[in-house]
Amino acid sequence: SKIIMKIINGFDIDGVLNLGNGKCGIHPGPNDVIITGRSYEETPETMIFLKRNGIHNKVYFNNVTFDNKSRKSSGVHKAETLKFIKNEEGLQVEFFYEDDEIQKAEIEKGCDWVKVIHVCHDFTPKENMRHWEEVNG
Repeated sequence: SKIIMKIINGFDIDGVLNLGNGKCGIHPGPNDVIITGRSYEETPETMIFLKRNGIHNKVYFNNVTFDNKSRKSSGVHKAETLKFIKNEEGLQVEFFYEDDEIQKAEIEKGCDWVKVIHVCHDFTPKENMRHWEEVNG
């Protein structure tokens, strides 16, 4: 039997949903997914930020440790997750909002059905950093 695909959008967190210092950017729709390069180790502060901003979407975290992730590996994680949710969960992301050009390229290389919308600004750093201000803010 053919799987009926549900068409949704996907969102990165840093630089898209989170513009830094607890400021919230673009909000996903109720059925959209969040695929972040953030490590699973960053779950507590991430969920605090999202809940504080009324965002209750499913979040797919990077399964590497914080110290071992890179911009490229985060992009590969996003591409692999997009494939997984399409093949295993019947969720096809049509548009993915991403601010990092390295990760954008990895998604486009691995997922030809996804249109990556490049959210372009210089408000948030692209290097690996923890977001403790969200826990304490």
